[in-house]
Amino acid sequence: MYTILLILLILLLVGALPTWPHSRSWGYAPSGALTLIVIVVLVLLLMGYL
Repeated sequence: MYTILLILLILLLVGALPTWPHSRSWGYAPSGALTLIVIVVLVLLLMGYL
């Protein structure tokens, strides 16, 4: 479970980087969504649900 979660988070980090021409105009939306997902996962880990 943790390995899948780690791979998913790494893929989201790479996808949130605005380095490709088609994603330069997206602004902070991908990194903001990624931050929200990381916060939710951390809260679930601290509460013992994961």
